[in-house]
Amino acid sequence: MSHLFLVRHGQASFLEKNYDKLSAKGEAQSRMLGEYWARMNVRFDEAYSGPRVRQQETARLAGERYQSSGLEWPELQVLPEFDEFQAELVIERTLPGLRASDSHIRDLYQDFQNSQNRAEQFKRFQRIFEVIIGRWAIDELPVEEIEPWDDFVARIGRGLNRITQNAARGRRIVVFSSGGPVGIAMQRALNLTTADTLKTAWRMCNSGYSSFVFSGDRFTLSSYNSVPHIADRDFLTYR
Repeated sequence: MSHLFLVRHGQASFLEKNYDKLSAKGEAQSRMLGEYWARMNVRFDEAYSGPRVRQQETARLAGERYQSSGLEWPELQVLPEFDEFQAELVIERTLPGLRASDSHIRDLYQDFQNSQNRAEQFKRFQRIFEVIIGRWAIDELPVEEIEPWDDFVARIGRGLNRITQNAARGRRIVVFSSGGPVGIAMQRALNLTTADTLKTAWRMCNSGYSSFVFSGDRFTLSSYNSVPHIADRDFLTYR
């Protein structure tokens, strides 16, 4: 059997002009992960990342902190298959129209606008996010020129096949990606519905990891959303 570790990137820059970069907290989370794996002497034979800056930076910082303990870290390879779905564009292109036509979205957005602090902003934006992405994923809210959910699922499937079908027995592989791809891996392992896949993805902690064992056609969940490297709850974030 071989093992696959799928890592969600550290906290990105929510509500900033460029979301695709790690926040200071996200950088710290990434280093904590590398430190923990080094301390536990967890070894990897291969390391991959999706193409996003936040994914690659999480891998880089975790790897640097891991190597600082004197352990060997595999050369990082970027796999475009493990990119996240285009959630930001879906929200950007659909929210204005939904605010005008959908009273539920309009109320959720007003709650978001009335947020008193950052924590409230995170929580209330997530409610909007879940409703809109949930509709989009089941094709109730199609958006032109954006990769559809079914194509996203197929792309992640190709990435998983690329890794698992070519791996020698007993390999330990780590992939730094995002919540969506982790959800699709969970869907493959547990035969989840689209709705349950999304719920799984939304509960992934920043820098949390899920692990799977695989051999041939077998792909089995071993652990979900593990965060043993985060001792301070202030660093336990979801967005």
